[in-house]
Amino acid sequence: MPLLELDSVVVAYGKVEALRGLTLQVEEGEIIALLGSNGAGKSTTLRAISGLVEPRSGSLRFADRALARLGPESIVRLGIAHVPEGRRVFPGLTVRENIVLGASNRRRAPKAEVAADLERMFATFPELRPFADALGWTLSGGQQQMVAIARGLMSRPRLLMLDEPSLGLAPLVVQQVFRVIADIRANGTTVLLVEQNAHMALSIADRGYVLETGRLVIQGKPAELWNNEDVRAAYLGGRVTSAA
Repeated sequence: MPLLELDSVVVAYGKVEALRGLTLQVEEGEIIALLGSNGAGKSTTLRAISGLVEPRSGSLRFADRALARLGPESIVRLGIAHVPEGRRVFPGLTVRENIVLGASNRRRAPKAEVAADLERMFATFPELRPFADALGWTLSGGQQQMVAIARGLMSRPRLLMLDEPSLGLAPLVVQQVFRVIADIRANGTTVLLVEQNAHMALSIADRGYVLETGRLVIQGKPAELWNNEDVRAAYLGGRVTSAA
């Protein structure tokens, strides 16, 4: 049984269909890369899963439970965390406060448990520790991305969805972020990754789905996608010999 399953999902904004019958599956323990150009429907897919937009038709199931008509808070409590594009760090809050907000779905969690999880986040992202009491807006873009990911992990998700985590970051910082994503999966969290940097995404992914204007174009293991010259040239950024 897949951890996450979308079957013939259609999402429309007014008369414009952003997803046109999308079907995909995510198995427990995988990193899945969702690829495609701007406007392909990648972010809409994550928004549909997290309950921010309501599909016109089709079904979404997580851990064999239907997500239809569940609000975002209920979906987070089921075990899905969504880190949206743009990081969205709250500027008036400290780094510590930003991260702890991610545990808001665990209202009955003992304070000691939340504090222990916060400590694990600082162990995972050690460069954030010196800035724990600094305002979130004062951090660099890469550090803010780490705050956003840590905030998502504070909900203890079974599935972490990341929307363009490398956007606007320097190459060395991008490599660091992707190492963290690989470590997150190694520690037991399934990852659904939306990413423009196809090479980096496929370097850590188990499988990839390529979308175009809301439709699934092709799916497969990273090597299969890179070895398809038409797909590579059209959607994956040109000629590359391997996914590394």
